[in-house]
Amino acid sequence: MRLLHLAPGGPSRGSSRHLLACRPALLLLLLSGCLGASGVAAGSRRPNVVLLLTDDQDEVLGGMTPLKKTKALIGEMGMTFSSAYVPSALCCPSRASILTGKYPHNHHVVNNTLEGNCSSKSWQKIQEPNTFPAILRSMCGYQTFFAGKYLNEYGAPDAGGLEHVPLGWSYWYALEKNSKYYNYTLSINGKARKHGENYSVDYLTDVLVNVSLDFLDYKSNFEPFFMMISTPAPHSPWTAAPQYQKTFQNVFAPRNKNFNVHGTNKHWLIRQAKTPMTNSSIQFLDNAFRKRWQTLLSVDDLVEKLVKRLEFTGELNNTYIFYTSDNGYHTGQFSLPIDKRQLYEFDIKVPLLVRGPGIKANQTSKMLVANIDLGPTILDIAGYNLNKTQMDGMSLLPILRGTSNLTWRSDVLVEYQGEGQNVTDPTCPSLSPGVSQCFPDCVCEDAYNNTYACVRTMSALWNLQYCEFDDQEVFVEVYNLTADPDQITNIAKSIDPELLGKMNYRLMMLQSCSGPTCRTPGVFDPGYRFDPRLMFSNHGSVRMRRFSKHPL
Repeated sequence: MRLLHLAPGGPSRGSSRHLLACRPALLLLLLSGCLGASGVAAGSRRPNVVLLLTDDQDEVLGGMTPLKKTKALIGEMGMTFSSAYVPSALCCPSRASILTGKYPHNHHVVNNTLEGNCSSKSWQKIQEPNTFPAILRSMCGYQTFFAGKYLNEYGAPDAGGLEHVPLGWSYWYALEKNSKYYNYTLSINGKARKHGENYSVDYLTDVLVNVSLDFLDYKSNFEPFFMMISTPAPHSPWTAAPQYQKTFQNVFAPRNKNFNVHGTNKHWLIRQAKTPMTNSSIQFLDNAFRKRWQTLLSVDDLVEKLVKRLEFTGELNNTYIFYTSDNGYHTGQFSLPIDKRQLYEFDIKVPLLVRGPGIKANQTSKMLVANIDLGPTILDIAGYNLNKTQMDGMSLLPILRGTSNLTWRSDVLVEYQGEGQNVTDPTCPSLSPGVSQCFPDCVCEDAYNNTYACVRTMSALWNLQYCEFDDQEVFVEVYNLTADPDQITNIAKSIDPELLGKMNYRLMMLQSCSGPTCRTPGVFDPGYRFDPRLMFSNHGSVRMRRFSKHPL
């Protein structure tokens, strides 16, 4: 497979050389915004960047275990972050946060539907021109390459179809809608290409390998490049490559303390799960767990081939490689069979491994980071002035380079708007209106009022999560993860009321933050200031955080 087509408006290799040879003044003007911060010596070529993104890969339940080559080639050659989080435990909002460097309340993608702003015309008009790849291309002169799953509603006829190529991409190989392994359609720089079910030419993870290696062979050698490779694995339908379909036969979903237990003192959606789970439900989730790992073996092969090609072409030592996922996953925790969307560690915590120039090998960082930091980090690597952006995240480059006496954040925001309609499911009449993502035994993974926001705090003294739900109960969940890493005991009614008030106020502040105000001191930071009077309205009632119902 060869890169014969270029994205509309994208430079060909020949035109790139022409630009460099014949219009140096224009090129210098183009690059003037990207030479200040990366620490690249004058005359040196700026670093390349590769971002590898998996789909629904957890960290808490051993999601990195099958990826031995990835851990050796990226993690052991650089830094592994042990406290990496997503601001929303669902594909489209999380991916939008990666691309924009913003929390969901600022990019307004709230779920996986067009109505929830997932790849909608509004997203295309307002957010896509300001994504970090668009800045890399327009302001920093990077070649930009995308291959794989973009956003869940990408390619929808009501939002431009597969002809739409987002601003900022020189080469575009995007999957129509959600993850598949066979029988899918790709947008090849705006033109549809259908694939069937022949493993040798159609298995999506391998197709992504091939087009990525082609890009490395045929790209311009005069400009730095950014690659984003977004695999379907380990998302359902969990179709492994033929050679891996019999692996992990003795592997089962982890039986940790929160497996197959009732979610006592939790939100009603968690409490409605049936405990103990049926044998058929446990067999189903064990099989899903096993198949997820099987699909990841092809991702491991992808990483190995990519790193070898970068080494062969002499690019590896000048290339940063990031590996992460869009959200976590659960298999049986609190008797919920399989899915994401929930506020707990297994759904909001993800792998993050980074290697590249100036990063020492075999490092682990406990710093609290989020995927809103990826865009600022990559722009910082390119030398772009981050003060020119409206991003909520922080550059990880000082952590990656081992900067001493670094002042860092102590909390991040997690927010989610539940999916579902305010009607009763006819197949499950005994359940409350608005449930969705239901299994045959009427255990449901989501609901329209499964809408919550959390402050995830990590400091020298506290490892805490504080969450509020936007429902009639105004339900609150609080967990001390030092004493209770499995989040079994909700301490909302026993924690110090003063601390509870501070966390409530901090949540309100973060939910209304934008840009620099998202990086103000947290509750346990020395610079934190708390005014209890701000907790009350003019009528003297406690002021609770507002949830946006109409983000568009």
